Amino acid sequence: MRCFVFTGQGSQYLGMGKDILEKKPEYELFFDKVKNKIGVDIKTIIFGTDEKELTLTQNAQVAILTISYMKYLKALEEGFKPDVVAGHSLGEWTALLAANVIDFEEAVEAVYYRGLYMSEAFEPGKGGMAAVIGMDLNEIEKVLANYPNVQIANYNSPSQIVISGEMEELLISMEKLKEEGARKVVPLNVSGPFHSKFLKDAEERLRKKIEYIEFKKPTVPIVQNVTAKFETDPVFIKENVIKQITSPVRWIECIEECVNNGVDEFVEIGPTKVLTKFIKQINKTVKLLNI
Repeated sequence: MRCFVFTGQGSQYLGMGKDILEKKPEYELFFDKVKNKIGVDIKTIIFGTDEKELTLTQNAQVAILTISYMKYLKALEEGFKPDVVAGHSLGEWTALLAANVIDFEEAVEAVYYRGLYMSEAFEPGKGGMAAVIGMDLNEIEKVLANYPNVQIANYNSPSQIVISGEMEELLISMEKLKEEGARKVVPLNVSGPFHSKFLKDAEERLRKKIEYIEFKKPTVPIVQNVTAKFETDPVFIKENVIKQITSPVRWIECIEECVNNGVDEFVEIGPTKVLTKFIKQINKTVKLLNI
């Protein structure tokens, strides 16, 4: 069984997707669809020179979704088809496209406002995230028990856990984690404490914004970040993708759920190969490909 996995925010870079457009210039129509839907010239941003503009949460999320979807369509043309799909955080929206739950324009609008609401939910500089590398999960949890305004945001792999929270407390907890044995604790270049309780306002705003979008039954099962289970009910899928904003990304469990249900090949689709690295750390026996 094959699972397509889709990359999330942080994988963006200037010029991404150039290779796919050289092979499939007709895919430029998706840039037009983005501009018509949300008024953003995402092509100029991706192929421009202003990295800060691309890194803006709402721009980065739309850019990654668009390029990942192009790569997905190219994979289908080459004969690759998924039996299951999953995405890491933002990548779950591309997974929804691959499972035909919503259409491209609906996803673009949802993802643009998702990013905007996330960036507006917390005052810039007041919250952040950090990757804890080379520390046992139980030890991380013991340290964080003393810091109520810091929580685990991403269970990426056995050797990388991401924490998120209020900046002052986050910085203190980072130092404590180093003292307690973390090999590295690396601050992430993000605009806020994503996947934490502090983004409740963004979650509620997105809920209202996408209320009108009808989620259809997926044509292939999707493993979602919130439950780490195969989901096929459109109502549950929609609720999970909304809750994802304040919930941790249970990526380790998502991969384990796939393997336990017969998946033996993972194909990463997106601008980078970050998920391939995580999956290799989670399970060393599965086949890994990148598109």
